[in-house]
Amino acid sequence: MMPMPVSQQIPSQETTLETVTLDVEGMKCAGCVSAVERQIEQNSGVLAAQVNLVTATAVVQYQPETANPEEIAKQLTAKGFPSQLHDSNSEENTAISYEEKRQQANRENFRKLAIAIVLIILSGIGHLKHLAGVHVPFLSHIGFHWGLATLALILPGREIIVDGVKGLWQRVPNMNSLIALGTLSAYFASCVALAFPQLGWECFFDEPVMLLGFILLGRTLEQRARGEAGAALAALVSLKPSTARLVKETDTEEEKSMEVPVSTVQVQQWLRVLPGEKFPVDGEILKGETTVDESMLTGESIPVKKQVQDTVKAGTINLTGVVTLKATQVGKDTTLAKIIASVENAQTRKAPVQKLADQVAGYFAYGVMAIAGLTFLFWYFIAPQIWTEVTLETSPLLLSLKVMIAVLVIACPCALGLATPTAILVGTGMGAKQGLLIKGGDVLEKVQGLETLVFDKTGTLTEGNPKVTDCLVVATPDISEETLLQFVASVEQGTNHPLADAIVQEAQAREISLLATSEEETQAGYGIRAMVQQQAIVVGNASWLEAQGIIVPRAMQEKGETLENTGKTVVYVAINGALAGLIALKDCLRPDAVETLSKLQKMGLEVRLLTGDKENIASAIAQQLNLSRDQVFAEVHPEEKAQVVRQLQEKGQSVGMIGDGINDAPALAQADVGIAMAKGTEVALETASIVLMRDRVSDVITAINLSLATLQKIRQNLFWALGYNVITIPLAAGILLPTYDILLSPAIAAGFMALSSVIVVTNSLLLKRVKMGEPWRMG
Repeated sequence: MMPMPVSQQIPSQETTLETVTLDVEGMKCAGCVSAVERQIEQNSGVLAAQVNLVTATAVVQYQPETANPEEIAKQLTAKGFPSQLHDSNSEENTAISYEEKRQQANRENFRKLAIAIVLIILSGIGHLKHLAGVHVPFLSHIGFHWGLATLALILPGREIIVDGVKGLWQRVPNMNSLIALGTLSAYFASCVALAFPQLGWECFFDEPVMLLGFILLGRTLEQRARGEAGAALAALVSLKPSTARLVKETDTEEEKSMEVPVSTVQVQQWLRVLPGEKFPVDGEILKGETTVDESMLTGESIPVKKQVQDTVKAGTINLTGVVTLKATQVGKDTTLAKIIASVENAQTRKAPVQKLADQVAGYFAYGVMAIAGLTFLFWYFIAPQIWTEVTLETSPLLLSLKVMIAVLVIACPCALGLATPTAILVGTGMGAKQGLLIKGGDVLEKVQGLETLVFDKTGTLTEGNPKVTDCLVVATPDISEETLLQFVASVEQGTNHPLADAIVQEAQAREISLLATSEEETQAGYGIRAMVQQQAIVVGNASWLEAQGIIVPRAMQEKGETLENTGKTVVYVAINGALAGLIALKDCLRPDAVETLSKLQKMGLEVRLLTGDKENIASAIAQQLNLSRDQVFAEVHPEEKAQVVRQLQEKGQSVGMIGDGINDAPALAQADVGIAMAKGTEVALETASIVLMRDRVSDVITAINLSLATLQKIRQNLFWALGYNVITIPLAAGILLPTYDILLSPAIAAGFMALSSVIVVTNSLLLKRVKMGEPWRMG
């Protein structure tokens, strides 16, 4: 029975899937990418694989019961692609190792390039008699040029030739295979001409020398450009400190600290951080005050003041004071580690537009070899019968060889392989610098198709920091405003909600002590009940209290509606089954909320507001935001947010959801593109497609513009990479030779090939000059 193809290996609901990243070396072009993906997906239990040429990684989704990542890595290594499991949190994966690897690659490329340039110069001097009539003894001798070509193949070209031949042997030909065929054909044909001069063939030993020189020049420039494209990730990695100062829990400033590797720090341990040092872990400040530079994480250059009970993030810089903190998140659980992992993951995820290029590249080398073979046959057997004057100047065999070699060399799958990953590398790097985390190329295409943006109100369009504005009690002599606030704050003190926090903070500001509670029961989106000093306290909206059999007097209803009509949220309070009063809170709009929504509408996007507030409150806020009533979803409970998004999608709309990432996770996951504000970073990194680390709603525009600009660069790169081969392969095949007497030499063809990859990478780097602040038109 034939095995089921990978595409049909649909896992059952009980099957658990895991994802692993492999570091894969030896990939030279998009053909290699396609070959590696095929090799991985042939393994039983592998559901999908995405291979990235620039980052030299493969992301594999597999069933752990049937697939073993280590075995997959061994198989790839045996096929000529040395592989190992990737660990972004290992000690080796530090900024120093990133930089060392980059510099080592640059040194190796420069060494090979230097040798190639010396050989090119010597070859050029030897040809001065043909160019300027100057004869240089020894350097003009054909034997010297044979030696130069031999050295070019043995020294700078050895790795290319060996890798290319290995690829042919393993039946996974790549760009090096084409170069190897071209250079070896030119070399051995020239050797035959040298050994048998009676044939009257021309020796062109300069072609392998020039060809390898141009290729190495292009790869050196490409390598430097790749390093620049990945600079943002390297900068993020450089934030990871290597040591921490461990102190005892009785820490005093005079007490000595112990310097330990940051990888050994455990949760709850105390650490001291001096001015100018980076915070080694996420933690809570226990002693001291300081200001912190969080710019590399948030893109915000203004230092943030920190004091006792404030949280700090690993990698941020302590600027002014000595502080002692308690570690709360260490290792891969820190916000910085999660951001680095998120950026790394984004840079390995392809845009769907790359699929066509990958399909083409998978068969590219075979196609080019077939075209080169047909070109040779045409110019050797057919062309001499049609254009006798063209072949009179040289041997038909040599002409056919030169044209074939030019075709082999000029074809460039490298540019196809670099088109998407370099643009994503630059785009996600720019985003990281500006406090934006965009999770991959697939997100970019989804952003372009967005039609509707749904904004959660609290913490997204508002500051998420409501304040108590009114505290009204029913005309009852035995309860005061302070007592009412004390009961409500006591009940709300264990609730994780902005309104609850505001009430507790108001009680603390008034120095009102909180009381012990029991029998707490919370119903999300409605209210909470608990026992305080043997009294039953119920806190919530009016409809929920009425559902509990509590009557809200008409006078209090009118007062509540008056407050709500001004945009305030009203919380009703009952004690022992009778209404005791109400508390009104106001959450101000963010300063940039109105302008941001206006710009998004000018971009052609439909903007919607989502809130749990009552209709009249929602209408008052919508009026402030210049939104019409039909653009507002009111009285939406947390569990219903995803349903609202789904309903819009069922109408055929592509929906983006913007929330704070705390209780909006289901809606963020349901949306075509989920955009989360920084407050819910931990949840947001898991569910949102884009995370706004600066916690500014205006960054939604920047994120959309960056996505559109990056996708535009990807398309430009793919257009160039595909168009380049469509135009240059016929030129190399000699299409202009009969009419215009123009023929590309193999060396010139190598120069064009090298140039194509450099152009693609350089075009991606131009993304850094695009202005992101002003709104673009969608579509």
